[in-house]
Amino acid sequence: MTEKHPRPGPPDPEPDSARSAGVGPAEQWRLDEEAAREARRLVETVETGARMPSGPLLWTIVAMALAWSLFQLAVASVLAVDVVIQRAIHVFFGITLAFLVFPAVRGRQRPTIFQLLVVGGISLGVGATAVMLVAEVTPLSVSGWLAMGVGVALSAGVLVSLRLEQLHRVPWFDFLFALLAGLGALYLVFDYQGLQARQGLAIDREVWIGLLFMLLLLEATRRSLGPALAVIAGIFFLYQLAGPRGAIPWLAQWMPDLLAHRGASLARAISQQYVTTEGIFGVPVGVSTAFVFLFVLFGSMLDKAGAGKYFIDVANSFLGHMRGGPAKAAVVASGMTGMVSGSSLANVVTTGTFTIPLMKRTGYPAHKAGACEVAVSTNGQLMPPVMGAAAFIIAEFVGVPYIEVVRAAVIPAFVAYFALFYIMHLEALKLGLHGIPRDELPPRWKTFIGGIHYLIPVAVLVYFLVIERRTPGYAVMFAIVSLAGLILVQEPIKAYLQGRPLLPALQAGLVTLFHGLIAGARNMVGIAVAVAAAGIIVGSVSQTGVGLRLTEIIQILSAAMAGGIGTITLPVVEFFGGNVGDFDVTTQFVIVLLITAVASLILGLGLPTTANYVVMATLTAPVIYNLGNEFGFAIPLLAAHLFVFFFGILADDTPPVGLAAYAAAGIARSNPIRTGVQGFIYDMRTAILPFMFIFNTQLLQIDVDGWFSILHIFASALVGMLAFAAGVQGFVRTRTLVVERLVLLGVAFMLIQPNWFTDILGLSLYGLVYLSQWYRLRRSAGPA
Repeated sequence: MTEKHPRPGPPDPEPDSARSAGVGPAEQWRLDEEAAREARRLVETVETGARMPSGPLLWTIVAMALAWSLFQLAVASVLAVDVVIQRAIHVFFGITLAFLVFPAVRGRQRPTIFQLLVVGGISLGVGATAVMLVAEVTPLSVSGWLAMGVGVALSAGVLVSLRLEQLHRVPWFDFLFALLAGLGALYLVFDYQGLQARQGLAIDREVWIGLLFMLLLLEATRRSLGPALAVIAGIFFLYQLAGPRGAIPWLAQWMPDLLAHRGASLARAISQQYVTTEGIFGVPVGVSTAFVFLFVLFGSMLDKAGAGKYFIDVANSFLGHMRGGPAKAAVVASGMTGMVSGSSLANVVTTGTFTIPLMKRTGYPAHKAGACEVAVSTNGQLMPPVMGAAAFIIAEFVGVPYIEVVRAAVIPAFVAYFALFYIMHLEALKLGLHGIPRDELPPRWKTFIGGIHYLIPVAVLVYFLVIERRTPGYAVMFAIVSLAGLILVQEPIKAYLQGRPLLPALQAGLVTLFHGLIAGARNMVGIAVAVAAAGIIVGSVSQTGVGLRLTEIIQILSAAMAGGIGTITLPVVEFFGGNVGDFDVTTQFVIVLLITAVASLILGLGLPTTANYVVMATLTAPVIYNLGNEFGFAIPLLAAHLFVFFFGILADDTPPVGLAAYAAAGIARSNPIRTGVQGFIYDMRTAILPFMFIFNTQLLQIDVDGWFSILHIFASALVGMLAFAAGVQGFVRTRTLVVERLVLLGVAFMLIQPNWFTDILGLSLYGLVYLSQWYRLRRSAGPA
């Protein structure tokens, strides 16, 4: 039977606090289970593919996923293969599985007109390009008409079949697209020697194969990630072809002078994008092949082993009894899960299924319970060592060892999480909430000891990364081996201790390991397609030089905006004897940062963290670096890249697209827009952190030596962030007065640059606000 998948979002548009009044525990549990199932279905639809056919096709998908995982493990350990071949096979698995597990139209029974036009246009292009591929043996006068005829016929057949498509059945055109796309990727393997001999120059056959492959890659991207990245990559490819010497010269007439370039012929563009390692098969796909897949596989196997539930139970057992305990437990559990997870959406469902109902039970409104989970899950991508699978690409783009990226991210990540923990405490105080009774929680130490073996693979990973300073691939390979051994022995050990037969337990361990390998590959489909599509943008920027033009555009725009602001503020600066020149330059640079931050948020809507980072690292990170140094701020390249990475993460809970907010709202049965807005309010402290480490690179441990200095920097940033959180929330011990809120915000900005004077002054002012509220509460309570 075909299962109907609704549009992503919660079944109930409003908070259910009033509606659930009088509902018994059993009925409430049933409603929570239904909401959790809807959220899990959203994750399946968005991340691993909504389609799950049965019969031989199901086993084909399972076999491909298993083969992909085994291939990546072999390459990381015993199989010596050229990097070009590795990348081609990596993309082959990703793009082929994308067409098999992601339907052309998701979440609807009937496709929209727009979807019909997109799929029809792609089919037309695929059919026409496929015929042009054989045009070498067809007269030119005939080939053009033949190509159009075949394209129209294919497009018509696809559109007719699309109207009849069923979710869990793979239509004929998806088989065709999967076959053509897979062969397009494997062409680099089949003709490897010829490609090396031609040194990146595409022959006629490769031009049409490359164009066909790019069209299918854009369609696979649209299916697995939505239209955003596919549209952006398509625009950049058209821009690459536009120009007086390009394949589309007339398009240059519509471009402003600042964006004009000579243009690339179709052969030059395909050589850049498909044949060489400067485009689709460039650095992002290389990092995905070497590192990202293994870390995603490690996280999937750890989750299948039961570590996710263990993290939640441990956090609840130690924190659940506190005021607002379930929310604080969600912060800790999501932080631990985020250390090895590359997805905020999966993090929401993994932890939110348990924590959101508990938060609602203790009194959190539905939208705030969902927003808490959104905030902690998106921030999970800040946590080393995985950092949303982008840490490895950051290291490659910046040209620093991976451990340096992890070291730079540690203080901001922990400051963000401590501040969010404090925000949840303030919310509990404002709402007058209490924790869960101690006798309803699992025992602390028994729970901790009962699953402590789950920490062994994590400890192995950290040991090889931090102590041995091995490469990420080497470290995670050993962690996967230790985790596989743990999965195989944990059930037999439990069976032996409980007096159960050992053989069924060993079989259960093998099944768990099998499911972990499959889940890792399916979780990688969207990431592999995303980094390949992002490579189109990288290749276009590299060949056209638009990055330098973008720097010039932002510089002109920021200068104009700074001039407008200066007409108002410069007289005030002069009156107080300030340095007008320094103020003007600082204002302009802050505007540059704001422009790039907004661009990261907008471009990040609907994009996975990895793809969003690749796009922003290509377009805006060089702008921050170049203009920052031009203005005399000496911004390290790593700081510029982390700046755009942080804001890309925030896009996951930014309305109206934030998918993490939709998932959390589905579990909480709240309004997704309201949940997303509240989640963004909680995450405002994360939006301040990038500005802090741009102007104070010591937060990234750059040019910092000694543990005392590191602790001082961490403590100063933490106090500043807690003051900012209290100022935004308008609460410390009671609701803040306007003056108190301004003082708290002033303390936050005072502690951006750590020194003993501002630290002592800021801490004193914070303490003064606290004592003021304590006195006000005591006076309002009256005499005992």
